[in-house]
Amino acid sequence: MQLNDISHLYKIIKTFLIYGIDEALPEHRYTRAVRCWRKTLFWLRNKHKDKTFGLRLRLALQELGPVWIKLGQMLSTRRDLFPPEIADELALLQDQVDPFDGKIAREKIEQALGAPLDTWFEEFDEIALASASIAQVHTAKFKQNAPHLDKQLAGKEVVLKVLRPNIQHMIQADLSLMYKIASWIPRLKAEGRRLRPVEVVREYEKTLRDELDLRREMANAIQLRANFENSPMLYIPEMYKQFCHKTVIVMERIYGIPVSDIEALHANGTNMKLLAERGVQVFFTQVFRDSFFHADMHPGNIFVNRAHPDDPQYIGIDCGIVGRLNDHDKRYLAESFVAFFNRDYRRVAEMHVASGWTPKDTNIDDFEQAFREVCEPIFAKPLSEISFGHVLLNLFNVAREYNMEVQPQLVLLQKTLLYIEGLGRQLYPQLDLWDTAKPFLQKWLDEQMGIKAFTQSVKQKLPYWREHVVDLPENVMDALAQQKIIAQELAHLNRTLTRKRHLPHLSSFVLGLGTGLLIWLLINLLS
Repeated sequence: MQLNDISHLYKIIKTFLIYGIDEALPEHRYTRAVRCWRKTLFWLRNKHKDKTFGLRLRLALQELGPVWIKLGQMLSTRRDLFPPEIADELALLQDQVDPFDGKIAREKIEQALGAPLDTWFEEFDEIALASASIAQVHTAKFKQNAPHLDKQLAGKEVVLKVLRPNIQHMIQADLSLMYKIASWIPRLKAEGRRLRPVEVVREYEKTLRDELDLRREMANAIQLRANFENSPMLYIPEMYKQFCHKTVIVMERIYGIPVSDIEALHANGTNMKLLAERGVQVFFTQVFRDSFFHADMHPGNIFVNRAHPDDPQYIGIDCGIVGRLNDHDKRYLAESFVAFFNRDYRRVAEMHVASGWTPKDTNIDDFEQAFREVCEPIFAKPLSEISFGHVLLNLFNVAREYNMEVQPQLVLLQKTLLYIEGLGRQLYPQLDLWDTAKPFLQKWLDEQMGIKAFTQSVKQKLPYWREHVVDLPENVMDALAQQKIIAQELAHLNRTLTRKRHLPHLSSFVLGLGTGLLIWLLINLLS
């Protein structure tokens, strides 16, 4: 370790000790050394004994800074690894990070764009509009006569997002220490292996690497915007590709009411019931229509358009994290949800095995009973109060006991569902999630498995059949000619074998073989 690494590690250990995080460590020769350090090297005591462990962990991560805050946010979605009292606290972590100097932001933006800011922009505000762990944003306006600028953009207000200085070095240093700490955890307790700490850090590293290239956010935003073009439900700000780079992106500035400002929404006359329902509809549209969903829809990234409060529209920003689902995932989810709400636990169990995520030799009877025991108590609540996110969580938790490993895209989906449901019920407590979501699930299943699906499949294959039907007469003639040659050769073989009195009934077998070969030949000619 270099001196900087040692200093950084000292700060981390000191912070964890101040918040008593070491109290969660089991008795072990390594942990005895840590507790010894508390009394000798650090001279520290737990200053927050009156707080729960989950709260202390959240406060410690907040104090350690941006990279650790984002780690806590990610861990809050892994409810398979942590009890609710810890996961719920970690879910409260927000990127409340002090902004860096606006002059430095200007320099970084100009370096990325390759020219002074006043070439294209005016009214650049060096005071950050918002600041998060990876980047911060500043406001400006396109100049009226900027070179090589579309006239339609002249005078438009924009937001410039720029990565924090030295963020890559900071992330690399913290990740290095995280990997070291993660490698120690399995040595402390056998249970530590189940947590797969190194795998968790690796998953976190991938998320961070994606967020360090702002071009990914640009591409995601462009895709989401196209998916909801002219939609009354969701608006995604326009990205100006000419000014988007790895460390800087420029986008349309939007004005809206923060979705968490319930008082302001009411004052604007917002139809809260419709707004809550549209939140659920936007999510299921992204999942089941587009297979591409915004996976970071916490309240800080969602606004409501002030115009037309009787026909409210969401505005979504910060598209750095998205989820994708294939048809296999969507069918599993749709059928599992429908089976769950029909209380058909046998079908739920069969879906898990059929998906290939649970071993084929799983005992279906035991699996069904496990789902029944965990899910049946949920129906003690009215149907309208049942959370899709918690249903999914319960299904996954049961399946894990039967050696199912949840896919990363489903973890993102679960997190987003919990966000959306929490938001919907905050906006309109009487929201009936099942009533709102069921049409989307049923429509998708009908399209995949009903008459529509059959018709669509035929339409998709028509070009193939048209192409081959034209050649069918010629192919049949070729096949008959080939069959004649094969028949002659088989007849010769049959006569030879018959003369030798081998297998008296071989003639029937050879005739069947010839017919089979003809069918095989026709199939290959048509394929």
